[in-house]
Amino acid sequence: MRNPRNDTLGSNKASARPERRPHAVVEGRPAQRSGERLSTSLRTNEGGDGHIPERTCILSRRTVPREELIRLALGPDGNVAPDVRARAPGRGAWIGVSRAELDEANAKGKLKGALQRAFKTNDVQVPADLGEKIAAALRQATLDRLGMEARSGNLINGSDRVETAARQGSVHLLIHAADAGEDGRRKLDQAWRVGRDPEELPNGNGQGLLFPEERTILSMALGRENVVHIALTDRAAAARVLNALSRWRAFIDPDSGLEGGNPASGRGSADEDLTKE
Repeated sequence: MRNPRNDTLGSNKASARPERRPHAVVEGRPAQRSGERLSTSLRTNEGGDGHIPERTCILSRRTVPREELIRLALGPDGNVAPDVRARAPGRGAWIGVSRAELDEANAKGKLKGALQRAFKTNDVQVPADLGEKIAAALRQATLDRLGMEARSGNLINGSDRVETAARQGSVHLLIHAADAGEDGRRKLDQAWRVGRDPEELPNGNGQGLLFPEERTILSMALGRENVVHIALTDRAAAARVLNALSRWRAFIDPDSGLEGGNPASGRGSADEDLTKE
């Protein structure tokens, strides 16, 4: 009598956990420098089929998920402009470096050469202030995203409301204005840790993310008064905001990370940076 095949009895194929893909790079930099501990519970992919489109940075040559890069578009007049929402028609070029690295490559002519190869034409005009334009566009995209989520009812503000929601486990992302008081931040961070499992928190340490702008700018973006603390109460909305904020911060100050440090400390004269196509 033949023995049954081993794989019908002892196989662990069905129970084996699929390999989890790490959140490897943000803006073409090592993950630990711009959000290594982003929660997989907040990450999404287009189409919901598990496929994450990737692109290659023309400067660093790193291949990473498209939503972690910044698209540049070539206009009919040959001028290069940021396309942070990735909606402009025609061929696009992708970058995944910080503003400092981009400005250096632009000053040395390396960026123009890379763009000429990417666009397959020598008729490329790169503005000297491209880094500033990208920073401004990423900043505006983040503020616009917050405004849209506010109008959709996906976020709340106010210390008392945020604390209550955090303790109830209803907060998926916590954000503090750059000028928020340390005591207030600590109080809400603690409430967030009480309400959710540490592995569910986007930065892994239970600290809210510091926004690169002060409360005045947040208030204007949300159309509300005195916005110091923001809580995203919808999981998908939290993922969208986290994506936008991560790209912005990675571009203007990649060393700030997402561990609650003050990214505003690295701001220059322009307030700067993430999105999908």
